[in-house]
Amino acid sequence: MESLLTSLFAWFSLDDNGLPTIFGVAFVSATLLPMGSEPVLATFVKLNPEQLWVAIATATAGNTLGGVVTYWLGYGAHEAVARHRQTRYLGWLQRFGPKALFFSFLPVVGDPLCAVAGWLKLPFLKSVGWMALGKALRYVLMTGGLLWLPDGWWEALLPPYE
Repeated sequence: MESLLTSLFAWFSLDDNGLPTIFGVAFVSATLLPMGSEPVLATFVKLNPEQLWVAIATATAGNTLGGVVTYWLGYGAHEAVARHRQTRYLGWLQRFGPKALFFSFLPVVGDPLCAVAGWLKLPFLKSVGWMALGKALRYVLMTGGLLWLPDGWWEALLPPYE
């Protein structure tokens, strides 16, 4: 078991598998699993600043594809439940439609938003477009902000080491 975990962590190392790692972490973080991809992206870009836009595009693609999987999970759940009982749709999401998926980048509510969009059978391509736009904007702002902070900025947040 220990060798399996060591191999898994080695595969996710940014030195050897940077862009696939970014894609994988961004993908998983867009599902209902609680995980953040911004630290991985920012670390990679800090080590490889010449790949800023490729890394942001990779993270956006992975995160959007994860949102698409969550959308389809919601869609499938709707099909399964609809056979057994009538469901009541959420008025807010129906009112704003796919545009509401721009906010799929938000913590806590973003991933379930994708699932509910699938549940409501919102138009797929429009939903994916709005998801991608919101996620790309988040990555550009977060990565840019982290890159412009001085080195060691996080040390001010840590308690003193004795």
